[in-house]
Amino acid sequence: MNLPDTPSKILIVDDEPLNIEVLSETLEDMGDISFATDGDTALKLAAEIRPDIILLDVMMPGMDGYEVCRRLKESPETKNIPVIFVTALADEADEAKGIKIGAIDYVTKPVNATIVIARTRNHLELKRYRDYLTEIAFVDGLTEIANRRRFDEHIEMEWQRARRSSDWLSVVLLDIDHFKQFNDTYGHQAGDDCLRKVAAALKKVAHRPADLIARYGGEEFVGVLPQTDADGAEALGNALREAVSALNIPHKDSSAADHVTISVGAASIEVPKDGEYSALVKAADNNLYKAKEGGRNRVVAS
Repeated sequence: MNLPDTPSKILIVDDEPLNIEVLSETLEDMGDISFATDGDTALKLAAEIRPDIILLDVMMPGMDGYEVCRRLKESPETKNIPVIFVTALADEADEAKGIKIGAIDYVTKPVNATIVIARTRNHLELKRYRDYLTEIAFVDGLTEIANRRRFDEHIEMEWQRARRSSDWLSVVLLDIDHFKQFNDTYGHQAGDDCLRKVAAALKKVAHRPADLIARYGGEEFVGVLPQTDADGAEALGNALREAVSALNIPHKDSSAADHVTISVGAASIEVPKDGEYSALVKAADNNLYKAKEGGRNRVVAS
């Protein structure tokens, strides 16, 4: 099993610049290091850069390390980031409190470089392995793109992110037109090959880092498009439709065209402070139904 060999991202949080300097020099060969000197900045950085590990001081003015850790573990974006408390508090009760809140380890000051390096390395390796297993669990076995479970996690995360900034979020639902007839005519092996080709074409179009194309079920796919308004979603929906049409996969029993096509329903919202993303998905589903009723091989957006 080959784990991805990418530089680790390490976030150091301490209100004393000297402590940050010491830890940075200790861990400089282990990855890319960022730092924060207060809890609010730490939370914002953690959500923005998604570090692979956080070394967190406990005793800080304002928001202390325990509260920072609690908030990290409450957020879907940061809950899986391992946290190591680095603190002068050496009492067993303090350590137990940190572990109970969600920290994965506890190192006392003054820090021992050998111990910090060993524990950080061990937790980074464990996280890489967990991330690898999670990635496998989130991939559709046939099309090798994201699966429904990955979609559910991703849209929840992007909804929360957009909610904080009142940003736009769009969803596109896509269905291969008359896919049952395709399978009946060309066979299920050809149907599987068709699904793989369509998935690859869709993924190539929605290529921004935060965009996600997933297999939603059967011959249906879904896309999550952060920071995309209604015009952008409709434009991307048409680009997706054209990319599938350009594959020119024969489909003689389709009423939409003589080749494989897709129908697309898109919906967009400037995410409010309340509400659930399920309404956005439902709106995209309703528009997909309208696209099919309107003759297929088209995009309906709202």
